[in-house]
Amino acid sequence: MSFDADPRPTGSLLSDAINQLTRLVRGEVALAKAEVAQNIRNAGLGVGLLVGALVLALVALHVLAAALVAALSNWIGPGWAALLVGVVILVVAVILALRGLNALKPENLAPSRTVRSVQADAQAIKETVANGNHKH
Repeated sequence: MSFDADPRPTGSLLSDAINQLTRLVRGEVALAKAEVAQNIRNAGLGVGLLVGALVLALVALHVLAAALVAALSNWIGPGWAALLVGVVILVVAVILALRGLNALKPENLAPSRTVRSVQADAQAIKETVANGNHKH
């Protein structure tokens, strides 16, 4: 296999390589921007669908609660039935809210396993350097 050397000077070849690399990087950045924009549009659609589902679920919960009040009112009276159903729903809401708030605490959001892993890696590097066990 023969290799024909490019007759252009090294500076010209290097300049061409840099220009091509620059075009490649710009193309990749443009592709990434387009992909991110599409993903954001898809996420927006997903959020909209979830909001619609939430509204319908709340309407359904209201109707089901009214049906439960109507059913219980035959045994304990309408006022007590409404109070009982309301208290049960409120207790469930408080439990969900407390669990949700707990999940949003900063210490629960931090990447604690990664932090511990990085700290362990740093400690291992320090010990290796301190003991002179590094290779040259």
